[in-house]
Amino acid sequence: MGASETEGRTFMQAISEKYSPENFPCRRGPGMGVVVVPSGHQGSPMKDRLNLPSVLVLNGCGISHAGEEGEIVAAFCAHVVELDLSHNKLHDWHEISKIVSNIPNLEFLNLSSNQLSDAVLEPDCAKAFSSIHRLVLNNTQVSWDTVHTFTQEMPELEELFLCLNEYTTVTPAAMPCPTLRLLHITDNSLQEWSEVRKFGSMFPALDTLVMANNNLSAIQDSGEILQRLFPNLRSINLHNSGLNRWEDIEKLNFLPKLEEVRLQGIPLLQAYTSAERRSLMIAQLPSVNSLNGSVVTDGEREDAERFFIRYHLDHSEEELPHRYHCLVTKYGKLAPLAEIDLRPRCHAKVEVRYEDKVEQVSIRLDQTVAELKKQLRTVLQLPTSNMRLYYIDKGTAFGPDELKYSTRALHSYLIQDGDEILVVPKTK
Repeated sequence: MGASETEGRTFMQAISEKYSPENFPCRRGPGMGVVVVPSGHQGSPMKDRLNLPSVLVLNGCGISHAGEEGEIVAAFCAHVVELDLSHNKLHDWHEISKIVSNIPNLEFLNLSSNQLSDAVLEPDCAKAFSSIHRLVLNNTQVSWDTVHTFTQEMPELEELFLCLNEYTTVTPAAMPCPTLRLLHITDNSLQEWSEVRKFGSMFPALDTLVMANNNLSAIQDSGEILQRLFPNLRSINLHNSGLNRWEDIEKLNFLPKLEEVRLQGIPLLQAYTSAERRSLMIAQLPSVNSLNGSVVTDGEREDAERFFIRYHLDHSEEELPHRYHCLVTKYGKLAPLAEIDLRPRCHAKVEVRYEDKVEQVSIRLDQTVAELKKQLRTVLQLPTSNMRLYYIDKGTAFGPDELKYSTRALHSYLIQDGDEILVVPKTK
């Protein structure tokens, strides 16, 4: 393997290949694009014009460094707003900043799956990222020091993605980041609430916290402290956490702006059916209007709250959750729902009347009219071909209803115990 292959390619080599007229024949892709004409610089990888869209996707291109800065300046214009450099070989912030500094209006940068754990980010270098609103650093193992340097040097930063970075702790920042609204930090190992609570002071305007697959064990702060820590949190995702007490769920009610909750795959809910899980969770979270991605309607909330009261009727006073007493105040103490067997009846005992004879006969309601005639043939000693049947409902004032359709099932006539079947021989 040659040195160039080991080191990887330059950013300009990758962009010149992908967006050449042969591979990218017209200005297409998301956003507006421009045609870039080569500068004529000797040794430049850019031999022909490039068709550059405003969203550049260069993932998995083997890029390890920027290339000549003069070439990048020639290639770039102010129109590029999104850049995907994920799954490359970038490991030096200085090289990345050389690329980014020539994209003055860049708003989105994805550096996922570049190995940046040992890279040191100087504040002057981080200034090149100052226009970015959304920064994706998934599976980069970046240090918290690097994260804090970014948050202090990026005045427009609104969304930060730090998934799959093997974090077990959170290092607090010296200065808060007042602009960050979304933190996506799934698939780490933040099991202790003492670490998670640090996000409150680091990101005071935080609106959305996505913390799935972190095995968080409990929410240990009091309601009053939660209210102060996350005053603007509107949405939280705790899928596949380790929460196993209803008290932790109740504490979410202290987050003053919380509207959306995602809470699937937690130990607390394993013992319940899916319907019970949703109803109990909705009843515990009165301000939440979206649970696990589904809107909670007013009707569903009322049904869930009534179910919650009935579910706890057999619990002792000490076992009753605080929410139970709130809901009893709202609805009163509800009686258990009567158990109604909604399964279709299988048999009925009817009176079969033929001439002056009356027989008590148990009939199967899943059989057809033709099959009933066969059953009655032995009882009445009358051929089925010579038999007309009439059903008389004892509970109504209506007259006899002839059972004339031989393939119709008896249960469709709603026959009950005590009703009458009248058998009349056919006249020749």
